[in-house]
Amino acid sequence: MSTTKQTETHGRDTINPKQWLSQTAYPPGLSAEALKSKHSMIKFLLLALCLLSGCSSKPYALESSDKDFVAGQKKVYVVSHGWHTGFVVPAVDIQQRVPDLKKRFSQAQNIEFGWGDKGFYQAKEITTGLTLQAIFWPTASVIHAVAVPSDVQGYFSKSVIEVLCLTESEYESLITFISISFARNTNGNVLPQKKGIYGNSQFYTGVGDYFLMNTCNKWTAKGLKSAGLGIVPAFKLTAGSIMDYIDRQDPSLTESCAVQNNE
Repeated sequence: MSTTKQTETHGRDTINPKQWLSQTAYPPGLSAEALKSKHSMIKFLLLALCLLSGCSSKPYALESSDKDFVAGQKKVYVVSHGWHTGFVVPAVDIQQRVPDLKKRFSQAQNIEFGWGDKGFYQAKEITTGLTLQAIFWPTASVIHAVAVPSDVQGYFSKSVIEVLCLTESEYESLITFISISFARNTNGNVLPQKKGIYGNSQFYTGVGDYFLMNTCNKWTAKGLKSAGLGIVPAFKLTAGSIMDYIDRQDPSLTESCAVQNNE
């Protein structure tokens, strides 16, 4: 099976919209309504600037040197929890790229990874204000890591799961993409945040900003693109769009895995 490649272009991180906005002074003599209107307009313009400049598009998808996608024997999972998608990969391979995960998930056979908005993802209670802020204003991101046993489908029995069968190079590229999604300190260590939301789990500081055009599901799409699939991440903003894309692929993408990765 082969898939035509699509090239994603990226802008540069040229401005911090929040910092710029906080430093903007209003001229004297404006009414309260005028001030409010101008404040809203500045937010709109900054968001437009962010969209055009790509300031929130990290982490970037990796460009594959292969022209065609070929199904292989390395098995990974894409899991949809209704509004959010993520990857489940063998723990031993990602732990080689992110050694801190070996200390935190020493007994894990697999680890699920998802990327999302720091406030929304970690909130104990989801409010309308928190939801709107996550969607319409660039905010910091986190990675959610969860220890998953060998029976992935049994563990996520209430979720929608798709299997991906990747070649060695495609698989390594996906693992690399996940590893570079973690923010790190000057010593190269990842940065733990709050305890995760289910099971044996942990939040970590992520790379990039979350907002309307850079969602958790676009992160998954960028992971798929990094693995060599011909997906266009810009148009994959919902969980449904991700799972529908995989479901439309050649059966070899999900049926050619002869052995489990962790066997």
